Amino acid sequence: MTEVILAINYQPEVMMKELKKFEEMYKVKITCSLESEPLGTAGPIRLAREIILADNTDNLLFVFNSDVICHYPLDKMIEFHKSHGGDGTIMVTQVEDPTKYGVVVADANNCIEKFVEKPQVFISNKINAGLYLFNTSIIDRIENRPTSIEREIFPKMAEDKKIFQMVLPGYWMDIGQPHDYLSGQTLYLKSLAESDAMKG
Repeated sequence: MTEVILAINYQPEVMMKELKKFEEMYKVKITCSLESEPLGTAGPIRLAREIILADNTDNLLFVFNSDVICHYPLDKMIEFHKSHGGDGTIMVTQVEDPTKYGVVVADANNCIEKFVEKPQVFISNKINAGLYLFNTSIIDRIENRPTSIEREIFPKMAEDKKIFQMVLPGYWMDIGQPHDYLSGQTLYLKSLAESDAMKG
């Protein structure tokens, strides 16, 4: 990975000033794509079209929600994505109570068939983990307006049999709320301890 693009709507200059040290630390370019209005979860991809396509020789694009914590198996995700030949890969995670979430329903080959919001009858225990890998051609599916990738883009890709699921190994948590952020840090530290124990 050589470049990170952040979709920002609030105080970009403050954020970019702080991120300069991370550019140097990780030897990556960090670019800001400024939204004059909130564009949902898909609109920012269309807005950043020129940045995404510039010097993108492999025509791939990772998209991450910023409020989840997990282990990011990016190399395995690329390998899986290239193997199925579709346009998109969604990382999914298994939950004990799927009635609280929108679930992902896929066939035996992990090709996603549909998305069902808060099912009351069990049809799947896998939910969208907020980690995606796309061919850059997904940009052509997104209109230049506020757009939801989950409600407007993914269902159409599922109809076209162009989107697949990969099960996320290890821990995962939505850390959008302060108390969840603390719980997520606990999961992260536990994962580090387990990894160190396996090495040592």
